[in-house]
Amino acid sequence: MTPMRIARIRFRGRSRYAVLIDDTLHLVRGGLVGRLEQTGEQIPLPDARVLAPVRPSKIVAIGLNYRSHLDERDLPAQPEPFLKAPSSLIGPGDAIVLPAGAGRVDEEAEVVAVIGRRARNITESEVDAHVLGFTCGNDVSARDWQQGDLQWWRAKSSDSFTAVGPWIVTGLDPEHIGLRARVNGTTVQEADTSELIHSIRRCIAHISSAITLEPGDLVFTGTPGTTVQLEPGDRVEIEVDGVGVLENPVVSSADRTVGRR
Repeated sequence: MTPMRIARIRFRGRSRYAVLIDDTLHLVRGGLVGRLEQTGEQIPLPDARVLAPVRPSKIVAIGLNYRSHLDERDLPAQPEPFLKAPSSLIGPGDAIVLPAGAGRVDEEAEVVAVIGRRARNITESEVDAHVLGFTCGNDVSARDWQQGDLQWWRAKSSDSFTAVGPWIVTGLDPEHIGLRARVNGTTVQEADTSELIHSIRRCIAHISSAITLEPGDLVFTGTPGTTVQLEPGDRVEIEVDGVGVLENPVVSSADRTVGRR
């Protein structure tokens, strides 16, 4: 099946879904889940504001899922999920805002699975039928808060700390998706999902054993290597093979407000 690119855009004052073919957005009826029947309306991609591709009920992320990110820590025996607040979500072009007093804040490049069908207690062999597609993600993390707080509530879920986009792509092989991050044009992370400690299918099945995943929910699958500290004025690019590039500027909290979702 030919991969399909599904975008969420701002059009005539409201959010709409569209299928991206070449550089043209073809508007579709209904929401994310369904036949995505084209309306006949078309918009050149440069003329549209592309939003975060979903408004999830929940965002689940997997920690410590690449050997290259473990340092001296032991390999986790099972996937280790944690939750990120949906209010932290931003889309392509929106600013990552460094909170006052946060200290060190790092980028984290990740392949993100988008749930397309309700998933409760599914097996690994059933996962593909419940995944709509994949997108790029940046699990922005405040390291001082992550290490100093008892919980990761602000280290992982401060406003703007979950960047996702630019669109969802169907039909990718979850066992082999290339991933890289660039800060100001310099590559700082690079990996492939074949290097994951726990595969994407295993992670989603494991999450579904305790938490029901709903259509539009996001699963961040882990970040590789050594992440780098972000500074105001930086520009971060997360590239996922087969999807494209998610780009976000970095600002301080004194510079501007969080981008619209």
